[in-house]
Amino acid sequence: MDDSYFMAIALALAENGCGFTSPNPMVGCVVVKDGLVVGKGWHEKAGQPHAEVNAINDAGENANEATLYVTLEPCNHTGRTPPCTEKILSAGIKRVVIAMEDPNPDVKGGGIARLKEAGLSISSGILKDKALKLNESFVKYVLTKKPFVTLKCAATLDGQIATRSGDSKWVTGPESRNHVHELRHMADAILVGIQTVITDNPSLTTRREGLKGKNPARIILDSRLSIPEDAKVLQPDTESGTIIFSGILAEIDASLLEKKAQLEKNGARVIETPLNNDLIDFNIVLDRLGGLGITSLLIEGGGRVISSALSAGIVDKIVMFYAPKFLGGNDGVPVCRGIGPEKMDDCIQMENITLKRFGDDVMIEGYVKKR
Repeated sequence: MDDSYFMAIALALAENGCGFTSPNPMVGCVVVKDGLVVGKGWHEKAGQPHAEVNAINDAGENANEATLYVTLEPCNHTGRTPPCTEKILSAGIKRVVIAMEDPNPDVKGGGIARLKEAGLSISSGILKDKALKLNESFVKYVLTKKPFVTLKCAATLDGQIATRSGDSKWVTGPESRNHVHELRHMADAILVGIQTVITDNPSLTTRREGLKGKNPARIILDSRLSIPEDAKVLQPDTESGTIIFSGILAEIDASLLEKKAQLEKNGARVIETPLNNDLIDFNIVLDRLGGLGITSLLIEGGGRVISSALSAGIVDKIVMFYAPKFLGGNDGVPVCRGIGPEKMDDCIQMENITLKRFGDDVMIEGYVKKR
C-alpha cells in the first residue's frame, strides 16, 4: 500500500468535519506504523483540537517512529490551539506525508520547514488536487478575503424555475431537495433576493434527515427594505443570523430608517450600500461578508439575483438541478432574468463538469471558466 492509499483515508476522515470547521479548513489525519493504521482523527470544529492532535492521541504510544498522513500542512503557530508541529515532534513521529501546503501566505511552508529542521522526512503533494477541492472555500477565502460562491438552481427542462403564478413547489424531487440541504449545511451563508422571500417565505434553514445540520447565516438582498416583518427569515429560531443588504435608506425614503431600527432591535442586521443601476452591488456584498468572516456563500435565487450574480462575475461554482418536466410555455419564471449577451461566444462557460442523478433529476455541477 502506497502513500496515496493512506492519504485517501485521511481525506475521507476530513470530510467528517464538513459544515462544522469554518473558518478553519477540513483536515483529516492517520498515523501508520508497520503498514497498519494505528490512529485516526479529523478536525471536528473550529476552536477544537486539530486533526493531527486527535490522530496522535488515538495512536497513543504507537505514534513513536510512525508515519503521519495529513491532508493539510501542520500549523506551526499558536492560534486558538497550540502548534501541531510540536505535538508531532513530541510524539516521536519519524515521517510526515502532506497532501497540500497551507495556502495562507502568512504561514505557508512554516510547518514543513519546522519539521524538516527537526530531522523528519517530509513528502508533500500526495492527492493534492483532491485536497484542494475539499477545501476550495478555505483556499479562496485566505487568498482573497472573499467567500467562495456557489450558485444553486432547480429548473424544468425548458429552463424555468416557477410557473407564471410564481409556484415553484416543487420543481425537483425529494432526493434533490435533500442534497440542497447538504449544500446549505456546507455553506457559511445562504443568499436570496427579496422577491423570493415575499413569494415563497422560506426559512432558509438546514434539515438533514437523521443528521445534525448547521444553519447558514441568511442573506437577503432588499434594496428598498420591503421585507415583511413577519417573514420566516426574521424569526430568531435558529443560531444563524439574518443580514439584509439595502440601498442608502435616507436617499430612498427616510421613513425606512425607523423600519431598519425595528428590524435590528428584533435581531436582524441591515447593511446599507450604494446601489448600482438600482441593484445591490454583488462585489460590495462579497467584501462585506468576507469582512464578517464568511468563507462560503450559497446563492439560491431567484431569477434576477442569479442573473446579477453571473453578470457581476462573482460566481465560482454552479450546481444546476434539472427535473424531467416541461412547463410547455414561455410565461413562467426563467432561470435568469435580465439582458444576456448577443453572441454565443460571450456566454458564461463552465468547466470541470460532473453529473449525478438524484431520483429522476439530473444535477450538473461545474466551475465558472475564468476569462
